[in-house]
Amino acid sequence: MEVMGHPEAGLNYIHIAGTNGKGSTGLIIASILMECGCKVGTYSSPHLHSYTERFRINGEAIPIENLKERIGRMSNYVEEMTRRKMEAPSEFEILTALGFQYFQDEQPDIVVLEVGMGGIYDTTNVVDPLVSIITGIDYDHTDFLGNTLAEIASNKAGIIKPDRPVVVGPMAAEAFSVIAARANAVQAPLYSSTLVGIESLPEDGLRGQRVNISYGGDDIRGVRFSLAGIYQLTNLALALTTLLILQDNLGITLSRPSYPDKTEPAKHGIAGIEAAVRLALDGIQHPGRLEVVSKQPLVIVDAAHNPQGTRALAESLDRILPGRKRVLVCGWLNDKDVKNSLQPLGENTRFCIVTRPEGARGTEWQRVAGIWQELFPHKGFLVEENISKAAERGLDLLHGNEYLLITGSFYVLDRARSYLLEGRDKLSIS
Repeated sequence: MEVMGHPEAGLNYIHIAGTNGKGSTGLIIASILMECGCKVGTYSSPHLHSYTERFRINGEAIPIENLKERIGRMSNYVEEMTRRKMEAPSEFEILTALGFQYFQDEQPDIVVLEVGMGGIYDTTNVVDPLVSIITGIDYDHTDFLGNTLAEIASNKAGIIKPDRPVVVGPMAAEAFSVIAARANAVQAPLYSSTLVGIESLPEDGLRGQRVNISYGGDDIRGVRFSLAGIYQLTNLALALTTLLILQDNLGITLSRPSYPDKTEPAKHGIAGIEAAVRLALDGIQHPGRLEVVSKQPLVIVDAAHNPQGTRALAESLDRILPGRKRVLVCGWLNDKDVKNSLQPLGENTRFCIVTRPEGARGTEWQRVAGIWQELFPHKGFLVEENISKAAERGLDLLHGNEYLLITGSFYVLDRARSYLLEGRDKLSIS
């Protein structure tokens, strides 16, 4: 940042850390802010298909030629660092720095900034945000973040800044006490996502759900929320709590320009952003999260790559498709907790196909098959290194009203989703 002239300075950030839910929470926030008339930048990782997905302005990914030009410009900064005998930056550091420069050039009203891993030592943690969010704490990246919830929480709590509000989602008391202690130490106001009440109405299957939302004394009822899965309600509460703190505690005006009518006094609380909330939540799409890529046969892809993620995925599928059996295609990176990630997925899975995530971190892919056999010795499985062929085998093994679920590493979803969306005669693409 010093070599580049500190492009991260002077922008308004919402900084998001947490084991899971960062991407969905950030997407909800960005979508509502856009409906409020804000120009919004988003930085997220990892990408599903292309590096361009990581850098967005009002939902639009950076054009590929723009990204290429900026990568070339970044090489000049890296060379300058080499001349100064400074430590060489990592790929993620280069991408994050590129993002800061992109947003500085584009001048969005707010940047929704997603942590890469952890918090205190994460590359993104050079900003002074309007508000910080910690979605939740669970076990992941334990080689780097620690082996206990308290250790992991301590790392993620590093994004909490003096006097800046922090919003937290549900987490174990062991983790919350660490977050609260850090917030207290730096006099950062601490808010729980439970400030916003979310009542789940009968679900609309995999097409989404309807909710009632309450905050203070106000309610907005019958809101269609296009993201399926009970776990998305936690992300929704986090997003809305954050936006309401921006509006009601920090004095940032979010009311959509034409709502309320300019002849009326501005509304506060949830009523002040009701129109934007309804419009945004009805139209959100998040590829790779409980995403239906084919209706007939039913094929679902989801980037659940750690125990908390697969528990949430399994719970949501059991609610939406009760008792319905599936064929599972999965693959995990070498450093992932495969046993605790697979465990929740076994109950309604009839057959498992293990495949290899692409890249150097997928070399131990076949251990997943051994763990599956240990956990579910009476359920069939096979191994297929090629991801596209694994998806093909999964389709061929479907019986009756079974569905195909593809999950695990983003590297698996990338290739499988691309293969499926290219279209096959036997698929009805949604």
